[in-house]
Amino acid sequence: MSRITLYFGAVLTGLGVFYFLTTGSVHPTSLIPVWFGLALAILAVLARSEDASRRKLYMHIAVTIGLIGFLFPGFMGIRDLIKSHGSQIPLAHPAATHEQLLMAVLCLVFVLLCVRSFIVARRSGAV
Repeated sequence: MSRITLYFGAVLTGLGVFYFLTTGSVHPTSLIPVWFGLALAILAVLARSEDASRRKLYMHIAVTIGLIGFLFPGFMGIRDLIKSHGSQIPLAHPAATHEQLLMAVLCLVFVLLCVRSFIVARRSGAV
């Protein structure tokens, strides 16, 4: 699972850098996915430990970061979509909304994969 965590960290980092560079943004908030991606990548490297309890700890921290990365950007992106749809006013920052929703979807997929992995590990007795 640490390899998948590393991949998701790289994708989130790429997402943040892509939106920062392509939108010409000067606001550091467009780099929020980069910080989540770096945190996941660091935890993925730490989770490659031989000690099972450390590996489990780092992966649980990673899935918690993934859950936060799903909840907050997802809430913000959906809120902006609902606000613009109900009033027929175009999105003020459509690139930011798209980035938030992409980050939320990526983090949701990561969290679901982690939960599935935790369940399989628990059932197989490899705790």
